[in-house]
Amino acid sequence: MLLIISMPETIKAAPIMPIPSFNVGVESANDPKDVALSLQILFTLTILSLAPSILIMMTSFIRIIVVLSFLRSALATQQMPPNQVLIGLALFLTFFIMSPYLEQANTNGLQPYLNGAISQDAAITESLKPMREFMFKQTRENDLALFVNISEASRPNSPDDVPTTTLIPAFVISELKTAFQIGFMIYIPFIVIDMVVASTLMSMGMMMVPPVMISLPFKILLFILVDGWHLIIKSLVTSFN
Repeated sequence: MLLIISMPETIKAAPIMPIPSFNVGVESANDPKDVALSLQILFTLTILSLAPSILIMMTSFIRIIVVLSFLRSALATQQMPPNQVLIGLALFLTFFIMSPYLEQANTNGLQPYLNGAISQDAAITESLKPMREFMFKQTRENDLALFVNISEASRPNSPDDVPTTTLIPAFVISELKTAFQIGFMIYIPFIVIDMVVASTLMSMGMMMVPPVMISLPFKILLFILVDGWHLIIKSLVTSFN
């Protein structure tokens, strides 16, 4: 207390830091350019918020993550590999597969727009062309016809006549079907191991022993012996060619 009393007044009366205040509101615009700028900012924020969905729904990410999930379920390893590892692997494989198309979108759409050579609408159109090319390659005709018929639109004469809003859902269900087909093929050898182990335990009278506990090491051993990760990744990447 004596030290505090003996302190100079300048030290005791230290300035107080002001608390900042933030205000968000709507004000009247004096120039139409202000409205256009505000709409552009709103559009950009919307695109950034939808970027994960665009990455998932318009790229190879769907097939990869579904197949990897099937693999983990077939191995019955619960949470091994963890979700973060599977999603990270799926993302890097997606960037690897989509790199030629992303490079085309950057060269033909983004860079000319940043240099002021083309308008915003033209940049979006040019950026969508390689993505539409990729989706058309992976989309089945019957899935595409399904959404064309549902939309009650006229029959397209060429791929350019198919709207992107019709192409994306057709691409998604085509990718899900392909992923389920690959997942079925992955399940077959592991189901055989489960059946053999369950039959062996039943014949030995070991009714109380869970078959999963015994079959899990054999599944992992089989997956290691055939170099499973190499085969799965190779099959996934080549399935997009």
